[in-house]
Formats: sequence, C-alpha cells, structure tokens
Amino acid sequence: MISRIDLRGEALPEGSALRDLLPRAEFDVEAALERVRPICEDVRHHGAAAVIDYGEKFDGVRVPGLRVPAEELTRALDELDPAVRAALEESVRRARLVHREQRRATHTTQVVPGGTVTEKWIPVERVGLYVPGGRSVYPSSVVMNVVPAQEAGVEGVAVASPPQKEFGGLPHPTILAACALLGVDEVYAAGGAQAIAMFAYGTLDGTGTDGEPGCAPVNLVTGPGNIYVAAAKRLLKGRIGIDAEAGPTEIAILADSTADPVHVAADLISQAEHDPMAASVLVTDSEELAAATEAELKTQVAASKHVDDRIVPALAGRQSAIVLVRDLADGLEVVDAYGAEHLEIQTAAAAAVADRVRNAGAIFVGPWAPVSLGDYCAGSNHVLPTGGCACHSSGLSVQSFLRGVHIVDYTRDALADVAHHVVTLAEAEDLPAHGAAIKARFGWKVPQR
Repeated sequence: MISRIDLRGEALPEGSALRDLLPRAEFDVEAALERVRPICEDVRHHGAAAVIDYGEKFDGVRVPGLRVPAEELTRALDELDPAVRAALEESVRRARLVHREQRRATHTTQVVPGGTVTEKWIPVERVGLYVPGGRSVYPSSVVMNVVPAQEAGVEGVAVASPPQKEFGGLPHPTILAACALLGVDEVYAAGGAQAIAMFAYGTLDGTGTDGEPGCAPVNLVTGPGNIYVAAAKRLLKGRIGIDAEAGPTEIAILADSTADPVHVAADLISQAEHDPMAASVLVTDSEELAAATEAELKTQVAASKHVDDRIVPALAGRQSAIVLVRDLADGLEVVDAYGAEHLEIQTAAAAAVADRVRNAGAIFVGPWAPVSLGDYCAGSNHVLPTGGCACHSSGLSVQSFLRGVHIVDYTRDALADVAHHVVTLAEAEDLPAHGAAIKARFGWKVPQR
C-alpha cells in the first residue's frame, strides 16, 4: 500500500541530491500555463460573460450571475447545522487570537539627530480569497483566508468558490454560511483559473444580471486550489500579488520507537483522503514502527471512506513513502530537505526535536497536536507552502496582507552631514544627476565634514 525508501547506508547526500531521493508528487505548473493562458485572456477581454461560460464548461452549471445574492448568504447561515456553526465560531475565535498578535506596529528609528526612518505597515486595499470546491467542502479555508485579512485591516474582501450544480449554481451552502458568519458579503460563484482572472482583471462590465455591479479588480489573491488555479496565479503574478502556487497537500511525520503506530497511520490517512495526489511520508529510525504502521494502514484504510478514489492512490503513489534513516539526526536532515507543508514530530523530547527543524510550513509537536487540529481549531493557519517551498516561504498570516513602507524624514542639517557621502557614491556609480540632486539643495557646493 505504501512504499519504502531505505536511507540507512553511509552518509546522507547533501542538498538537491538528498531531495531527489525523497518522494514528491509530479505537479507541472509550467505545462498547465498554456491551458490557462487563453482562459485568462478570454476573461480579460470578455469579463463576466467568459467567467460564466467557463463555469458552465468546467463545473457543469450556468449561473445567471456571478455574485451570490445577500439573501442566499443569510439563508445559508440560518440553515447551517448548529453544531457546525458552533465549531466554525470556535475556529474563528482561536484564529483571531493568534492572528491578532501578528500585526506589526509602526516603528521609528532615529538614524542621526534630525534624521529618521519610520517603517509603517499598510494593509493592501482589496483582496480576492479563493476557496476550492470539488471533492471536498472547505469552510475552514474561508476562516483561514478571511481572518488574517480582516485582522490586517484589509477593507475590501471578496471570496470566490466554484458553482455547484446540486445547489443551483451557488457555491456550497457551508461555504456561504462561513462567509456570512465572518461578515463577508461579496461572494462569487466562480472557480478555477477563470476566478483568478476575474480577480485580476475585474468584471465591471456586469454579468448579464440586471443591477449587478460586477467584481472590481483586487491587489492580492490568496487561497489554495488545483493545478490550474496555481498556473493562473503564476501567469497573473505581477498584475496581482499572490500568496503561493499551492500544490498537492503533504504531511511528513518524523517518529521514533516511542511513537504510537495507531496515531501515525491515522495521521497519514488523514492527509491522503484529501486527494489522490496528496503526499503522506513517514521518516523513522525504527524498523519496528515502520512495520507496525504498515499493518495499521491496512486495518484503518479498510475502515475509511474515500478509499479507492483518494486514500489508496495517494498512499500508493510516488509521492508517499516510509523513509528509513539511521538515527534521529539523519531524520532531521531528511525532513529539512523535504520541507513539508505539515510536519509532525512524534519522538521522545518532541519539543526539543521540533526546535531543531528549519524547513516546514507548520510543525505539530507530540502525540496530542495532530495536523487535523491545525486544519480547524489550533488557531494556526492551514494555508501553507507545499512542494518543498517551506525552505523559502511562509504560510498565510496577517503579514501576507501588509506592506512595509519606509518613511524618510531628514532636516537640512541631517542631510548636510551626509551629503558628501551621497555625492561620492553617486559619482562612483556614474550617476552624476543623483549627486546633483544633493548639490542643488546647498547651492551646488556640498558641505564637507
């Protein structure tokens, strides 16, 4: 059901040589670019009509208008299962606690008397938040995208999620209810690359529905999606800011002989049920744990849902494996090379081991902090870097929606004190007009210090 990779030889290879030995899903965003390019161009030139046409083509339903009516949002929240509402409210409460602490304060540094540089953090004006549909329903993704945007102070928040044929072309009602719960009233029934293009170019031409104003362009798009969403983000990056090109979801578990194979197997399966391309990786120095986990996988998979269409293909795919290492030190090298979206540490002294990890989207410490907790109610964010991008990128946070702006304020005396250095550097770079801009302020004679 799941393959093994044995790295218990001599020394581990370094860098890319080690990464090449590890399991990873094939996710060719570059190839998908040519599929999404005409879609994005069509939306650019034909606006909402193109978005509606592609919704009919790819989602199997033609919507009368893209924007979800306010009464549908209200109805979805009113009809939401009370237990689901309570769970979402708790998820929101905990996420707000964590993300509110992330907001940076304005800070002023006095460089010299009369010369200051202030760093001010300004939220982007308008964001488009993408919530995927398809195999599963993700109201949790509404929470994880909307909460940090709101805590950052973003004024304009729009959500897009694919239209669902079974709900008359509206996004799933639980998605709509989560939006209503968070006070988001601008929601669009649009999915895939066409939704990303809608956010980038806007649909202010209208949608064919009387009185509907259309979607204004946004500054930033966040949220996970399939390969075509990732490709559209890559194509349109620059016109819009993006959080990341999210690939298939991943879990890596670093475990030793103290880990419970029941927990390990359950956590591997929990990630595999997302998608047949999902990655589930166990890194361990314990042959006994590896064998016990394999046995548990057979037992637990048989009792699971989504077995044939998701879990088995994911566990059996090239992206999943049990990786055997000589010791915990090698295990840490392997998980750092892998750079997992989600990394669980199920070892003795788990907190100390977790402190040694360099590359992971989020780290879950010990047996009582499974990834599922982070998906919903830990307070952390579950929009995280995939495909090894954790070595250079972070998960979604309040910072994702803020821009740091430097405000430079110098007096005449403060400028005079450093003017000769500025002129010298300008001339060294053969940019004499830069120096002239300084000289002009002092009658073309730069004070010497």
